[in-house]
Amino acid sequence: MSQTAQAPEPTKGPEPTKAPAVEPPSRWQVALRDIAGGSVVISILAVVIALVIGAILIAITDPNVQKASGYFFARPGDTFGAIWHSVSSAYVSLFQGSIYNFRRPSFAAGIRPLTETLTFATPLIAGGLGVALAFRVGMFNIGGRGQMLIAAGAAGWVGWSFNLPPVLHLVLAIAAGIAGGAIWGGIAGLLKARTGAHEVIVTIMLNYIAFYLLAYFLRTPGLFQMAGSSNPKSPPVKPNAILPPLFGNQYNLTWAFVIVIALTVFVWWLLNRSAMGFRFKAVGENPNAARVAGIDVKNVYFVAMLIAGGLVGFAGVNQALGTFPQGITSDLDAGIGFDAITVALLGRSRPWGTFIAGLLFGALKAGSFAMQAANDIPIDIVLVVQSLIVLFIAAPPLVRAIFRLPTPGVASKKSPLPVVSKEVAAK
Repeated sequence: MSQTAQAPEPTKGPEPTKAPAVEPPSRWQVALRDIAGGSVVISILAVVIALVIGAILIAITDPNVQKASGYFFARPGDTFGAIWHSVSSAYVSLFQGSIYNFRRPSFAAGIRPLTETLTFATPLIAGGLGVALAFRVGMFNIGGRGQMLIAAGAAGWVGWSFNLPPVLHLVLAIAAGIAGGAIWGGIAGLLKARTGAHEVIVTIMLNYIAFYLLAYFLRTPGLFQMAGSSNPKSPPVKPNAILPPLFGNQYNLTWAFVIVIALTVFVWWLLNRSAMGFRFKAVGENPNAARVAGIDVKNVYFVAMLIAGGLVGFAGVNQALGTFPQGITSDLDAGIGFDAITVALLGRSRPWGTFIAGLLFGALKAGSFAMQAANDIPIDIVLVVQSLIVLFIAAPPLVRAIFRLPTPGVASKKSPLPVVSKEVAAK
C-alpha cells in the first residue's frame, strides 16, 4: 500500500520591512523653497553675479593691477592690494555718483547724486512700464524709440507753438505727447489685430519711420526747425510748458518722477484690480482659450498697444519738456527705448518690479560718470554689467545651478534626510 508523501510546508521567511512613511514638506518648507528659487531672489543674484564679473573686468583692465601682476610670485600681496584698491574705489565712486557723496560739504549737495539717479530712472521706468504691459498681453513692444520720438515731437510742438496759462499749457503738452505715443503704439496693435502682422516687425519699422519723420521736420523751416537756424533743432519750449523742478533749481529732478510713480500705481491697478487687466492676462496666457471664453482678443491687442504706447510716450514727454526744453533733436531718445526692454525684463514685467529695475539702471547710469571721472574707468564696463544682468535674468536655470537653488514648485531630488512620521520614529 503506497503512502502519499506530503509536501513539506514552505518555510515562512522574514516579513519584508515596510519603508518608513515620509511626511510631505510643511507649508514653511515649501514657502522657503519657493522664495529661494523665486524670481525676486533670481533677480538679486543676477545683479550680484554681474557686479562680480564687472569687478573682474575692472581689475583686469586696471594698469596698476597689470603692473603688480608682473611680479606676482615675488610679492603676491601687491597684486591683491592693487585689485582691492581698483575694485573698491570703482564701486565707491559708483555709490557716490548715484546715491550719496560723502565728500560734499552739506547734505543738500551730498544728496544730489540720488536726484540724478531718479532723473535718469524716470524715462526708463515709464518706457519699461509700456514694454512690461505689452509683455503681459503676449506682445513684444520693440517700438519704444519711435513712440518716444513721436511723443516728444507732439509735446514739444504744443510747448513752443502756443502761449497758454502755466498749468493748462503743461497739461496740454503732456497730454499731446502721451496721445502721440499712444497713436504710434496703436498702429502696431491695429495691424496686429486686423491683419495678423507681427508686432516686432511692425514696431521696428515704425521706429525708422518716426526717426526719419522727426529728422525731416527738424530740417524743414516752418515745421519744427528753429527760425533763423540751419541746425536740425526745434525752438525752445515756452516756460509755462516746462516740467517744474521737484526740489528746486539746484537739482535736475522734475515732477515727472511723481507722475511716473502715479503711472506705476495705475498700471498695477489696471493689471491686478480691473476687468481689462484680467482680459490682458487671459490673452497673454492663452489667446485661444481667451477667445473661446468670449474675450475679444483683437480688441485687447489694440487697447494694450494704445496704453503701452502712451506709457512709453511719457518717456518722450520727459525728454522734451524736462531734459531738453531748450530744443529737441532726432536723437533725444538716447537709447532709452531699447533700455526700457531691459528694465521690463529685469522687473519680470511687473509694475513695481519694473519701477525698482528702473531705479537700478538709473543708478548705474548716474554712477558710471563718476566712475569714469574718478577712476578713469570706461563707461562701457557699466554697459557690460547691464548686459550681464539681462543675460542672467533671461537664464534662471543658470543662476539656480550656480547657487544650487531649488526650482519653485518642484521637490528637491536630493533631500538630506527623509522626514519620518512620529509613529515610525517612536518604534
